[in-house]
Amino acid sequence: MAQQNDDEILYVITGPTASGKTARAVSLARATGGEIISADSRQLYRGMDLGTGKDLDEYGDVPYHLIDICPAGYRYNLFEYMRDYAQALGGIRSRGHAAVVCGGTGLYVESIVKGIALPPVPANPQLRASLEGKSLDELAQMLRQYKALHNVTDVDTCKRAIRAIEICDYYHCNPHLKQLTEPRPLRNALIIGVDIDRDTRRERITARLKARLDAGMADEVRRLIDSGVAPDDLIYYGLEYKWITRYVTGEITRREMFTRLEAAIHQFAKRQMTWFRGMERRGFTIHWLPWNLPEAEFNARVLQLAAELRQSLGSQQ
Repeated sequence: MAQQNDDEILYVITGPTASGKTARAVSLARATGGEIISADSRQLYRGMDLGTGKDLDEYGDVPYHLIDICPAGYRYNLFEYMRDYAQALGGIRSRGHAAVVCGGTGLYVESIVKGIALPPVPANPQLRASLEGKSLDELAQMLRQYKALHNVTDVDTCKRAIRAIEICDYYHCNPHLKQLTEPRPLRNALIIGVDIDRDTRRERITARLKARLDAGMADEVRRLIDSGVAPDDLIYYGLEYKWITRYVTGEITRREMFTRLEAAIHQFAKRQMTWFRGMERRGFTIHWLPWNLPEAEFNARVLQLAAELRQSLGSQQ
């Protein structure tokens, strides 16, 4: 984990899908002369643009990191994310710029502010073989038995659940790693949650899904398959790639795809909020600001909170 001075505020913009996080982070980065580090577990992959909602046009001249760094079909993990995050943060700090983390992957956000460091987790073929054939519900129940941080918001396919169990089992079987992974929560992290009411969130999710389908999201999936990415590898990523892949391969109809995908995204947003509420119960302060605040007011309130945090850190020294 890259070391930071306490007066170097780490801005974190998070919240559920369709809350407008990217626009807020870009605006804040411009206001602070900062750079953005993505905390989205699927925007890492090249060619997966519409389905992950990269909206790269929104960034303009604002530098961003940890987007488009892996080929589609690759299975990136938390260890790799924390390694790459530390490298990106170190580069931003070396340039004297502010760092703005932006994303809704709860595991990534909490791992950053918790200050964890993880050794790589090797594959366990025997464990994987023993879990083959189990349902997603059965795998999720097994995950709940581990008292370890795992990304329940993204575990929506059996393969992702099996990998999460594999990671938890590795740490359970290697208790000596606890000394290496002891978290040191960041005192200088300012976590801003974009607060959006449930009804508006649902409306925005549906409208955005329709717009992305009209923009060619199914064609994007077809191109990925034509380029050599196996359908099962796309299904692994869940949500849009799970249901649209099943549609383009003829397994389900377009109507069924839309209905089931829309429901899955609504459920995903609910799980995200459950994660963020869990973070608050675990002792992290999230400052929730309304999603529809005027841009200047949003930034002013964030900068005021940053000033208060700096003052608090200074008084503790």
